Amino acid sequence: MTFLREMFLFGVSGILGFVVDTAVLYALQIYLGPFVARGISFLFAVLTTWIFNRRITFGNRRSGLQKQSEFFSYLVLMLAGGVVNYAVYAWLVLNYQLVAEHLVIGVAIGSLAGMCINYATSRIILFRRRV
Repeated sequence: MTFLREMFLFGVSGILGFVVDTAVLYALQIYLGPFVARGISFLFAVLTTWIFNRRITFGNRRSGLQKQSEFFSYLVLMLAGGVVNYAVYAWLVLNYQLVAEHLVIGVAIGSLAGMCINYATSRIILFRRRV
């Protein structure tokens, strides 16, 4: 049951991260453009999901690292999922007309692919020790 609970909460964390990511992107893109703003919004989303995941999703696990080191490790691990997310998205857009016409499909599938990688790396690598 712990696995299903963690998966559910990791999904909730992803939704929160998506909301933060989108809000910061729209707030900053006017001043910084869509690419620089997206980089900053990603960092805010990672910070949000890290706080939620360390306190709630993986509340019964610990990394054994100091908070700053844990956040940096989490950021690096989330970049792995981010690469998978973008790669799946780009492949779908390039190979399927339906996805090219409706980019939200590629974003959704890419996000799910990235989320699977991010959950695995968070649970197996970072928050591996039970309390």
